[in-house]
Amino acid sequence: MEHALNQRVPKGGGQPTLQAQPPRALLRVIHTLDTFAEQTGWVVSWLIVPMVIAMVYEVVARYFFSAPTIWAHDVSLMLYGTFFMLGAAYALKQRAHIRTDFLYNGFSVRWQAFVDTVAYLFFFFPGLVIFLWYGWDFFYDSWRLKEHAITSPWMPPLYPFKAVIPVTGALLLIQGVSETLKSVYALVKGRWP
Repeated sequence: MEHALNQRVPKGGGQPTLQAQPPRALLRVIHTLDTFAEQTGWVVSWLIVPMVIAMVYEVVARYFFSAPTIWAHDVSLMLYGTFFMLGAAYALKQRAHIRTDFLYNGFSVRWQAFVDTVAYLFFFFPGLVIFLWYGWDFFYDSWRLKEHAITSPWMPPLYPFKAVIPVTGALLLIQGVSETLKSVYALVKGRWP
């Protein structure tokens, strides 16, 4: 059985110090949630391919054959929206969302963790609950009515596109739990797991 302490030798030599390692169960949960975000990000990234194909098809059809489509704009718009929304959890995992790094990076690890923990608990999760609640209603009403776009001659169904809203909320919730666990650990231990 492995011991939860790890020996570290200080810079410049000297006696090794014992430093506690994160509990295995915590690391396993964080790793599982982060891996899920990585994998969904990879899958979602492939949505760029059909979007580019639709746009190239439209350009070629329109400018080389004078035969524009009625569907390419809608498809590219919906795919881009889906790509953007479903990629949000991956961006959260990669720490790619906007933050005031010029202030944040100057903080100690504990202060960074404190800011992150407070932000997740008091802003991120409450906002996400509202997003999920209204997003689900928005999707459910669209699905129940079998809503179609009325602004396009193609009139594509909108309910599959609107399903992206609650799915995005669920993905962000999952990754938010991982980020909060990392922040709480860093707040307590003074280092990131």
